[in-house]
Amino acid sequence: MEITVGLFLVLFMMAFACEFIDSSMGMGYGTILAPTLIIMGFDPLVVVPSILLSQAFGGLTASVFHHQFRNVSFSRTSKDFKAFLYISGFGIVATIFAALLSINLPKIVLKTYIGVLVLTMGIIILRNYAFNFSWKRMIGIGILSGFNKGMSGGGFGPVVTGGQILSGQSHKNAIGVTTLAEAPICLVGFVTFIIGRTVLELNGRVLSMPFADFMDHLFAPHMLCWELLLALLLGSVFVTPFGAFTTRIINQKIMHFLVGGLITLLGIWTLVKTWM
Repeated sequence: MEITVGLFLVLFMMAFACEFIDSSMGMGYGTILAPTLIIMGFDPLVVVPSILLSQAFGGLTASVFHHQFRNVSFSRTSKDFKAFLYISGFGIVATIFAALLSINLPKIVLKTYIGVLVLTMGIIILRNYAFNFSWKRMIGIGILSGFNKGMSGGGFGPVVTGGQILSGQSHKNAIGVTTLAEAPICLVGFVTFIIGRTVLELNGRVLSMPFADFMDHLFAPHMLCWELLLALLLGSVFVTPFGAFTTRIINQKIMHFLVGGLITLLGIWTLVKTWM
């Protein structure tokens, strides 16, 4: 698809809007943006890596502003930084493992499972029910969210944010931790996707070919649409201070219903997309 200046600006604004939701609420960027881009006519094989890489940069930038606005503390001795290490560390391992498993599992089963899981978490949050905080639950959240990401590319933000809230974290801390945790998860997903697709297309000739030829194929035009990637990167990075500031000023009770409602809607949307 040819990207004109007008379309580039539209893509920029779409990324801006979706990352605003994601950086202020801890979820929604890929869940909203991916199906929208595919409906617009973009190749899913181009959409996925573009969203993963732009979300990695958006999440990293947003976490800096969340820290500056004191929504969260990422000092080395803080509880939030430790939660990030638990979630991202176990999440990366689960993402890689799930990506290898997903080849033989029906996508409709995976998406239905994620939709039901997210919808259930949203309803529980809206009912104002929470468990006591524990580091074992942080490990479980990391494994579960990473597994979802590796299996289907979705179900990360709602599970990480919602899971932390249900485990006793405050809403602002949960959102800040999620934005930072998604950066390494998405970066690993991007690298895995690009290398995996390259190896598959080269059909077993990787080890015997010149490294320069391998790199040329890795970054060939059909692998990445650079105009799309640039539009999403700029939109997702520029909006992050506004998203983090929104998190800071929203009342805790209002945020509780906003986050719970958004998680519930994303669960419903996932199920509708899966079965309709």
